[in-house]
Amino acid sequence: MSCAWLDEVHFDDKGLVTCIAQDAKTQRVLMVAWMNREALALTAETGIAHYYSRSRQKLWKKGEESGHTQSVSELRLDCDGDVIVLQIEQHGGIACHTGRESCLYRRLEQGQWQVTDAVLKDPDAIYGKH
Repeated sequence: MSCAWLDEVHFDDKGLVTCIAQDAKTQRVLMVAWMNREALALTAETGIAHYYSRSRQKLWKKGEESGHTQSVSELRLDCDGDVIVLQIEQHGGIACHTGRESCLYRRLEQGQWQVTDAVLKDPDAIYGKH
C-alpha cells in the first residue's frame, strides 16, 4: 500500500497527531490518544488500532496487555490535517485502563467532576497487580 496519504497528516513537532477512537455503532468517544507515523500506518495496514504512548515513549497495539483490541472500520482526517478519528469496534467493551467503557467517564456538574460510568472490570483483573 502506498503511504503518500501519510504526508497529508500534520504531525506536531514531536511527530505525533491526536487520535480520537469513536464507537462505530453508538458514536460514543471512547478514548483520545496519540499516533506517530508508524502507528497510523500500522492501523491502516492491519485494521487494528495502534497508538504511541508518550509516557512510555513507545508504539503500542491497543489491547496488547488487556486483550481489549480495537478493530478499525474507518479512518478520517480533519480539515486541518491534525486530528485522526477512528471508527472502531471495541472488543471486550472496555477502552479505558480503569476498566470502564470509555476514558471520558467524568462530567462537570456544579463545578465538580462527577463519575458517570461504572467500572465494568477491576483493572487488577485485567492487567494483574502492579
